[in-house]
Amino acid sequence: MRIGAHVDPAEPLAEAAARGADLVQFFLTDPQGWADPKDRPDAEALIASDVDVYIHAPYRINVASSNNRIRIPSRKLLFRHAAGAAKVGAKGLIVHGGHVESADGLDAGFDNWRKTFAFAADEGGFKTPILIENTAGGDNACARRFDALARLWDAVGEYEVGFCLDTCHAHAGGEDLLDIVERVKGITGRIDLIHANNSRDGFDSGRDRHDNLTAGEIDPELIVAVIRAAGAPALVETPGGADGQTADITYLRERLA
Repeated sequence: MRIGAHVDPAEPLAEAAARGADLVQFFLTDPQGWADPKDRPDAEALIASDVDVYIHAPYRINVASSNNRIRIPSRKLLFRHAAGAAKVGAKGLIVHGGHVESADGLDAGFDNWRKTFAFAADEGGFKTPILIENTAGGDNACARRFDALARLWDAVGEYEVGFCLDTCHAHAGGEDLLDIVERVKGITGRIDLIHANNSRDGFDSGRDRHDNLTAGEIDPELIVAVIRAAGAPALVETPGGADGQTADITYLRERLA
């Protein structure tokens, strides 16, 4: 079972070594911005390393939106980050499921996701596999509640789309972790990556605030059980820097051994 962490993008391999991580995730640009990724001087080292690399797309990307000023730049930025992720040998580009402006716009939001993958297919496909991640909040979210996730997969499932399951997001989004792997695979047929995070807030709070594995509102053994059942690589996006994340990685390794 390969386990790692979300790290600062400056020196991801050094950050991996500091944590004893098998994999790392990082941003290629400011996660709150619209910048295109630049070539990294460590690209060859990242590709040659035994450490698996995942890239998280900027938070601003929302290809589901009905607002052209958001949807069109989001689609372009997703393509560019997928190309940037390919240059560092990333196994996946994680992107949030996004949301629409009103409940009656969800059908259009799901179709906007379909159009994104259809356009990519016409252009030869994304350069890096896209992993859609479940989200914690928003009444009009495309991937918070699993009834919406099922509708999203009805729209995009014909394409090669991956899924990233975040345990904090599921808990805060109102989805029970107890049988979550079975329910997700019943919808998507796959789980490609686990974001193994505890939550500072209660069930169905809608708040996306991660905590260390033994410090939050979720029973940490539930998080371990999710990883074991999914059989997917896992990474922590937890606070505390190298020390906090090393403790979380050690906790998972000991219980998954």
